Amino acid sequence: MAITLTDLLSDAALGLVPEGRSEAPPQPIQWVAVTELADPRPFLNGAEVVLTTGVRLTTGAAQRAFVRRAHEAGALAIGFGVGLTHRRIPAALLAEADDVGLPAFSVPYEVPFIAIGKTVADALSADRYAGLEDLLRGHAVLASALLGPGGLGALLGELARMLGTDVALFQYGARIAGASGPGTADPEGDWHRLPVATGLKDRCILAIAEPYGRAAVVDYAQNLISVELTNQARNRTGTRTAVGQLLEDVVRGTLAGAEAAARLAGAGIDTALRHSVLIVDVASGQRRALRTLPLPDGWDGASAGLVDDRLVLVPPATGAPDPARLGRYLHGAGLTARIGVGGAYAQPNGLRWSYFEAREALQRGQSLNVADRLSLTSLLMTSADVPLSDLATETLQPLEAFDAAHGTNLLPTLERYLDLDGSVAAVAAGLGLHRNTVRYRLQQVVTLTGYDPAVTADRVHLYLALRIRALG
Repeated sequence: MAITLTDLLSDAALGLVPEGRSEAPPQPIQWVAVTELADPRPFLNGAEVVLTTGVRLTTGAAQRAFVRRAHEAGALAIGFGVGLTHRRIPAALLAEADDVGLPAFSVPYEVPFIAIGKTVADALSADRYAGLEDLLRGHAVLASALLGPGGLGALLGELARMLGTDVALFQYGARIAGASGPGTADPEGDWHRLPVATGLKDRCILAIAEPYGRAAVVDYAQNLISVELTNQARNRTGTRTAVGQLLEDVVRGTLAGAEAAARLAGAGIDTALRHSVLIVDVASGQRRALRTLPLPDGWDGASAGLVDDRLVLVPPATGAPDPARLGRYLHGAGLTARIGVGGAYAQPNGLRWSYFEAREALQRGQSLNVADRLSLTSLLMTSADVPLSDLATETLQPLEAFDAAHGTNLLPTLERYLDLDGSVAAVAAGLGLHRNTVRYRLQQVVTLTGYDPAVTADRVHLYLALRIRALG
């Protein structure tokens, strides 16, 4: 335990005598400075006990100046050795000490200054040794908590107990463990914020509620958290790659029936229960983040895989988390994201159906897109035997070639016509064209493709071709 001035003056072996009216401060003594200089300030760092015999303090002015200078430097007290130059503490020095509130005490002639220094040094050494022991115990406790079933949450709980205050961990703009405290990765209010390096652009922050005094165990906690989050990111990449390959096999129809159900069960998907599929797509420059991005609270029960550089989530239908909340989380993580949501179905074929619903829903381009049920396009997409790409190319390539060669807009006009349920007037208004211009373009579509969008069967064919083209 560090020693205070009160402790020092109470040591009977030293026989120090308090003088004056100033009270001893409660803060620990950091060192003992022995000086005979008239101005000790250049050699003081603060919180020292200054010892002197006053060899150079022969006048009242010099004595008062010495006290003021020691006080300015942050000294805790002045110890005056009597019996050598002065028989007692000079009255001017003691009066000035009382004026500035600096405690003073006399040191008997037979007590060497080194004895006082050794007493303080021994106390500091014992305090630092005890602190080192506490730090080592803290290291062991934090490491054990992290390696136990509680993981990061248990580590932060132990750290909060050690610090006596709340602790929270934020990554990608969301709290991932610890106290509920601040609401964002940039915690407001009385929170001390420490960055945690993970090698990712995840804005990871360890937030500690005030009052907080710097503790060495926090540095160790930061290192443990950094290693753990890096390992978690590496594990997520491997798991999502493996699950993505499995989902891709199911979606393509190369894995089906009992074998598909068994392998999906190994990935945490019980196909006897209803599941929905969510597809998360982000800007092309941000897709790398989907490999390691942790899921927010409530999404732990969802299996996750990477298919076509998109994150595919398969949560159970019962108690399913809110996709809108996932969207807010992605936005907070700095990702330009779109989410497509498929329906909830059981069995491996149900996952295929839900996947294509979600994939088609993505084409709407909103941040959150919920699929229409029983979509004819989704139905066709679930069949790997249907040559959809060839169908779309054969049908639409003449229009694309004509538009490219002549600078026309037959394809956009056809898309608008089908989207507006065959209304020439609506298309003309939307594109700022004369109705006869729209009719002329539609006639060119018939001439180039052989399909008439005014005929129901042909309209369906053209619609499917356009949808398949949009889905890639």
